[in-house]
This record gives sequence, C-alpha cells and structure tokens, in this order.
Amino acid sequence: MLTHLVAALGVLGLLTIVPGPDMAVVTRRALMAGPGDALRTVAGIATGLLLWGALTVAGLASVLAASPGAYLAVKLIGAGYLVFLGAQALWQNRSAAQAPADSDARPTTGSPWRTGLVGNVLNPKIAVFYTGLLPTLAPPRLPAALAMTLLVLLHAVLTLAWLSGYVLLLARAGHVLRHPRTRRALGRTTGVVLIGFGLMVATSAG
Repeated sequence: MLTHLVAALGVLGLLTIVPGPDMAVVTRRALMAGPGDALRTVAGIATGLLLWGALTVAGLASVLAASPGAYLAVKLIGAGYLVFLGAQALWQNRSAAQAPADSDARPTTGSPWRTGLVGNVLNPKIAVFYTGLLPTLAPPRLPAALAMTLLVLLHAVLTLAWLSGYVLLLARAGHVLRHPRTRRALGRTTGVVLIGFGLMVATSAG
C-alpha cells in the first residue's frame, strides 16, 4: 500500500505544480489585494477540491463526467467566469494606472475565498480527473470510498501547500511588485492569461 501511496503522491504532485487557472487567479488576487487576500483565495480553491472529492465519493461527479450536456454547461460557465475575472483584472489594472502615483488604495475585488471556490467548482475537468484518473491511483487494499477520500485529501493538502508557498514567494518579491510599472505589466499579463485559460476551457474537447 505504501508503494501505491508514494506513486499517487508523485502523480498528484506533478499535476498540482503545473501552472493553470488556479495559479493565475491566485496571482491576480496577490497583485490586486496582497498576500493575505491571495491566501484566502487558496483556501477557497482547496475547499473546491474537497467539495469535488465529496461529490466523487458520493458518485455524483461521475454523473457529470458521463453527461455531455451537463459537462458542456459547466464547462462554458466556468470558461465565462475565467474570462470575466481576466476582463476584471484588465479593467482594474487600467483604473489603477489612472490613479494618482502616490495612491496606495487597492481596488475591492470581492470575497477571495468565494473567488477560489467558484473558480474551482466550475472546472468540470476536476470531475473527470477525480472519476477517471484518481481511482487508478487508489491503494487496492483499502475500501474504495476510503481510498478516494485519502487521495482527495492528499490533493487538497498538496494544492494548499504549493499555492501558499507561491503566495509567500510573491510576498517576498513585494518590493519589486510594488513598483507601478511592474504591477501594471503583471496585471495586464494576468488578465490576458485568465482570458486565455477561459477560451482554452471553452474550446477544449471532452
């Protein structure tokens, strides 16, 4: 069983560190409202993973993964949400650029925890991942429900640790990020990346 857990940890770790929409959302929150806000966003993302895990154990995620209509609906809503976040980031970046140079005010960007949660819940690929790949990583000697619960918890902890560490790195680079020109460049880049991820989700097959 230990061998299976080590292998599962390796696969989940690789999947966790690959840059994706979650990292872009966290970057946006860190730039717009600081590391505390970004860490609460990370908590929302981890909560979304736990919610998907609960749905998977209950068998509901497999229904979504097997239903083309439901999958398409969630996919398009999720894509629209990412595009909305990207457009919002670009607009707020533009507004910040027009603010007085000595202004330290940061725009209000809504609940960070809810942003992370909603973005994660509206990602149907997690349902496919949890119902397709995750069972193949489950230790065979454990009951199916217990094995899946354990793997979901591992994934949530890895995600929490990885994204929290990323936020702390951004905080360490705060003296660089506080430079107006750097903030504007990163803000534009993050907005474009979020919109790009949204379009990729909307046009992806399966």
